[in-house]
Amino acid sequence: MEGLIELGRQDMDPSRRGVLGAGLFSVALTIPGWPDVLGRMEAFKTGRATRIGMPEVDMVIDMTAKVSELVDLFGGRHTRPMAAAFMVNTVADYLGADASDDVRKAMMAAASDLSYLTGYMAVDEGLHGLAQRYYVKALELAGASGDHLTYCRTLRGMSVQAVDLGHGPKAMDLADAAAAASPAAGPRLRAFIAGQQAHAAAQTGDRTGAFRYLREAEAAIDRAESRGKTVGRYDPAALNYHISQVRYELGDTTGSIEAMQQADRLRHSVYRRIRVQRRGTLAERQLKVGHLEAACETWTSALDEWPMVQSGRADDRMRTMVELIRPHTKNAHARALYEQARTVLPASMH
Repeated sequence: MEGLIELGRQDMDPSRRGVLGAGLFSVALTIPGWPDVLGRMEAFKTGRATRIGMPEVDMVIDMTAKVSELVDLFGGRHTRPMAAAFMVNTVADYLGADASDDVRKAMMAAASDLSYLTGYMAVDEGLHGLAQRYYVKALELAGASGDHLTYCRTLRGMSVQAVDLGHGPKAMDLADAAAAASPAAGPRLRAFIAGQQAHAAAQTGDRTGAFRYLREAEAAIDRAESRGKTVGRYDPAALNYHISQVRYELGDTTGSIEAMQQADRLRHSVYRRIRVQRRGTLAERQLKVGHLEAACETWTSALDEWPMVQSGRADDRMRTMVELIRPHTKNAHARALYEQARTVLPASMH
């Protein structure tokens, strides 16, 4: 627990963020297996005057859900320090408070989910070493609480981080570990894991495996959707995103564009941060196949929403946009986009 508190305190301190962010993603990171983390953090100091119950657990769960909504709408630049402060000032005290065994395990599970989300926000800012530290703490807390599903979701998140950085073999190992660790996963989580396995397999050049995992993801999401509207972050839009990534990794840029457009149509009204990032990626691919005006239209829609998003990855897409569009400013559409970017984006981004 002390390691988690210190990590959160450092993350809250602006003077330390450069140091924290300097830690790069490590493909050699040792990932504790489920038997290794099971019960590892049971030695929390208890016996304080404070005693907690399920209302405190529910509050942490609800707070994490609210932070997650804010991240998807606006990005993690401002919400991550808020999450770290909540972890240090509230959750840490709850973890050390007197409680029944059931409540203590439930609180550790809730803290695991918060640690995972905070790591996810660090990824969004490009602080990959910091993200890995949060992810490992999430694994340890999941093991302490016996929460297989959060352990699995965290491994999946680590695989997403790895594949986005181009570490295909590591991403595949992590995705496979997530699949092996989730015997009780419902169809929606199973679909997410299979989609992630497909992306990682494609990045390693395993075409057969990639399409096999995509078929598994499609079958699982069909089962999940047939059960009606449920709470879950993996939906047909996310599946189409994975289809797009697989096709792109395997050299089918046109097919990847079609799948990304379908994902955008399905998720048009929600998740502004993701929408800005992925429209930026879509435009890059449209330009790659020579569709300059279509790319400009897509980039314009992303740029219009960019001011409402505080996200390092969204910033990266805008910087790339400026670099790619600058050589095409003799075209009226490209020139209009370039001038809009110079007006909207800070000078450091163009």
